[in-house]
Amino acid sequence: MLDIPLSALEVAMVQTGTRAVETLRDTAAFAQGVERLGYRRLWYAEHHHSPAIGAFPPVVLTAHAAASTSRIRLGSGGVLAPNHAPITVAEQYGTLAALHPDRIDLGIGRGPGTFDEATARALRRGAGQATDAEYQEDVAAILSFLVDEVALGPLPEPWLLASSPQGAALAAALGLPVAIAHHIRPDNTQAVLDCYRAKFTPSRWCEQPRVLLCVETVCAETDEEAAWRARPMEVVKAGLLKGLSQMPFPTPAQAATHPFTAEERQALAGFRAQQAVGAPATVVDRLARLAADTGADELMLTTPVHDLRDRLGSYELIRKHSGAAAATTVS
Repeated sequence: MLDIPLSALEVAMVQTGTRAVETLRDTAAFAQGVERLGYRRLWYAEHHHSPAIGAFPPVVLTAHAAASTSRIRLGSGGVLAPNHAPITVAEQYGTLAALHPDRIDLGIGRGPGTFDEATARALRRGAGQATDAEYQEDVAAILSFLVDEVALGPLPEPWLLASSPQGAALAAALGLPVAIAHHIRPDNTQAVLDCYRAKFTPSRWCEQPRVLLCVETVCAETDEEAAWRARPMEVVKAGLLKGLSQMPFPTPAQAATHPFTAEERQALAGFRAQQAVGAPATVVDRLARLAADTGADELMLTTPVHDLRDRLGSYELIRKHSGAAAATTVS
């Protein structure tokens, strides 16, 4: 039984042969779909200059989805602090929280959101990569501006994204709930959990440790169909293993003929074993075991397949077969 809340992360993959605007048009329908299915929250990731992922600002997608839904929590997963002035982040999400009370989350992350150095520098107006100290100062400043400068009423719920013990330590020190990027660096998950729980300090934001675990999840009627739908993302990952960050997102038919090396197959199999891809029984069992092993309070599912029907179908199958707690009211 998978009896903890489930949420969704939207990455907005742009399939080869389509335009980003077509992916963008699906975002409202996807938000309405996961709300109808009872998912607790929907977050949007920040990416830049990628042929496979749309460069859609999370704050804009959050506002767009909030206008077309009524219950589901919405926000960033995450807005990347080094790319933005802290006061701007606070004002944007504070405004959204005022417009949509008790529905807005502010997930904050560190990465540049791009593998392209020129794009990363452009985002930071010519500055280099943020240091640990600069990132910590940015996060603290965002929280301070939320409280001291954004006098608009209800505040967004802040979260810190973490894929390393360093990020976990910062979340613990600030007393923030943590969202763990298990879908990116699963080998770090246990170390992140241990650090966060050991060092957590209660704050106005969170009285006790609170963990959301993000898992790459592709569910279909059969294991074979799920593997077919998941294969395009595996092609992109294989490219990243070779240092090829500008890989387009292929169609399933294109991905089916892609040749993987033995080393790539081994690496991809190891990653897949720590995620949840397969038929409903396979996926629900895997998610339940991850929840039990990590003690996560909530699971966030990211489903990097392009077709809207297939993505929503994956979320629907999981809800149908899991018995997970539905978000029938705003939490």
